[in-house]
Amino acid sequence: MTAELRARYSAYDWQPVTDGMSGAGVWRLSGPGELFVKTAAAGDGHPEPGADLRHEAACTRWLRAQGLPAPEVVDVGAADGTAWLVTRARPGRSLAEPWPAELRAGAVEALARFTRRLHELPVAGCPYARDLSVTVPLAGAAVSAGLVDEEDFDDDRRGLSAAGLFAELERTRPAVEDLVVCHGDLCAPNVLVDPATLEVSGVIDLGRLGVADRHLDLALAVRSFTDEDLNPQHGPAAAELFLRTYRAAGEGDVCVDPARTEFYTLLDEFF
Repeated sequence: MTAELRARYSAYDWQPVTDGMSGAGVWRLSGPGELFVKTAAAGDGHPEPGADLRHEAACTRWLRAQGLPAPEVVDVGAADGTAWLVTRARPGRSLAEPWPAELRAGAVEALARFTRRLHELPVAGCPYARDLSVTVPLAGAAVSAGLVDEEDFDDDRRGLSAAGLFAELERTRPAVEDLVVCHGDLCAPNVLVDPATLEVSGVIDLGRLGVADRHLDLALAVRSFTDEDLNPQHGPAAAELFLRTYRAAGEGDVCVDPARTEFYTLLDEFF
């Protein structure tokens, strides 16, 4: 944490946030309004200091301009080896927080409706690409650089090597992509739902937003709901409800291909 950043927000009480798995430092700031600060080492993953968080800021601003509930970006910068992104807090409760049993289904349905709305944004208007021509080379580069955490693989891949998984990724790569605007990391901690209206009131961690196959978002949402360690309140029934509601939420049915959802779950192991 830099002295400059602390000084900018000295009127706030800083509390660390431990939810989520992004690897970045996150703080909740309480004071004249409520803010969130995300920090990272300025050179992480990029030769240009702070590039990842500046990109996330741009994605967040773009999605907010489309009328969807992304946070307002307050500040983005870098100093003394640390980059930061400051956003204004959104209302609502994370899907990863405890939910009353009688509201859980409604919250899951809210995410499904939001996801379909996101996926119906015009692809031509989105300036960010996350299709396989972008993400598969990024995955390969992460393997070559030794940046893939093999200890963090899903249970059914635990003990396998990153190189072996990348070979499987290339072998099972789909021949075609159903391209839409995707969140890119659509998991329970990154979605806020208003308990009163049961509508999505915020989406965060938007650094992977871009045009990709819709199965990327569907796969990560389903995995998040069925992860018994992280989200035991949901489970397979919630995942089935999410997919059923998603298919019914827009114009025309959408075919969900289990082979593609498996591929995109595998792809996420490299990020």
